[in-house]
Amino acid sequence: MTTPPSKTMAALWMTGWLSLTLVMAVAGREAVREMNVFQVQEVRSLIGLCLLYPMIRRAGGFATLKTTRLPQHIARNLIHYVSQLGWFFALTLIPIGQVVAIEFTMPIWTAILAASFLSERMTSWKIAAIVLGLVGVIVIVRPATGEINQGQLIALGAAVGFGVSMALVKSLTRTESALAVLFWMLVVQSVAGFLPTLYVWAWPPTYVWGWVAVISVCGTFAHYCLASAMRYADATVVVPMDFLRVPLTAAAGWLLYSERLDGWTVLGAALILFGNLLNLKPAPPAPARAP
Repeated sequence: MTTPPSKTMAALWMTGWLSLTLVMAVAGREAVREMNVFQVQEVRSLIGLCLLYPMIRRAGGFATLKTTRLPQHIARNLIHYVSQLGWFFALTLIPIGQVVAIEFTMPIWTAILAASFLSERMTSWKIAAIVLGLVGVIVIVRPATGEINQGQLIALGAAVGFGVSMALVKSLTRTESALAVLFWMLVVQSVAGFLPTLYVWAWPPTYVWGWVAVISVCGTFAHYCLASAMRYADATVVVPMDFLRVPLTAAAGWLLYSERLDGWTVLGAALILFGNLLNLKPAPPAPARAP
């Protein structure tokens, strides 16, 4: 499947990703107060499949989702699922600031993998975007220095897993539609989480189901936006745009939960935004080979 490259279209799809993940973060914070993480992820996947069905019918039915790359879909989604669990577990072991800072090393691993295995070019602008984004995140969360502990290692493992997942998404979008990538994600993760969910199942208060519905809608279509963005630009272009999730989440915390938005957050957000603007600069043409 060939899609003409367009950084503008990639940026527009990433705007959808950022908006939906921001709403999902707020809904997730509310839901996990009363509901086990396994339950949240399982219900999200099952509702997501229901939400996806009209889009599948419009695209021509389940026959359009047939794939010759099922092992890659399974590998990508199991890695992503385990990484999500690791991220949540790390939150119980180390401060959230450290978890977020370590999580956003993910673009480094994605860029390295994309350059090594997907033949993507690492231009100076892409490197600058990644570096400025990482610096911006560190400025915002200002992680405490000290000896690496188990929680930090788990968070780092989750970040590496997210990077592998991102690189695999980019590889899959070269032959698969965004709809197929999303469908197989929901199927694989719902199967993977079924037994753990049965083991921990407990009925939450009724109002929590409203938050779970929001998580399901936003989570489903956020990944559709991400897969669509990957079809229009290299992973090393798309992923650094995700740095904007940090200042946006900080702003949401300030508006909704009265969490302090200090000068460091503003400075970090400015660095992240500047890095993304650099990342949107057109790459110089590849040097022509000698005849």
